[in-house]
Amino acid sequence: MPKYIMLSTLGPDGMATLRSHPERLLAVNSEVEAMGVRVEQQYALLGSYDFLNILDAPDEKALAKVAVALGARGTLKTQTMVAIPIEDFIEAVRD
Repeated sequence: MPKYIMLSTLGPDGMATLRSHPERLLAVNSEVEAMGVRVEQQYALLGSYDFLNILDAPDEKALAKVAVALGARGTLKTQTMVAIPIEDFIEAVRD
């Protein structure tokens, strides 16, 4: 499955929820997985973004569904990128 990187920034409501219920992060991961996207790794960040998630998804459509579903809640904003394994990247640019 292709890998994707999702950076997210919490809004005020999302930050309030995180403060009072930090375990909510794990519930969101379960919701994402119910949409067919696996959370492979997750990191909390200090800086411009609050979280970095490495996701496995069957395709861009599945990931778009997740990004829209999460963004529609109004508690966070996301930026998503495709992650190409370096061996695949080298092969692609070599041709």
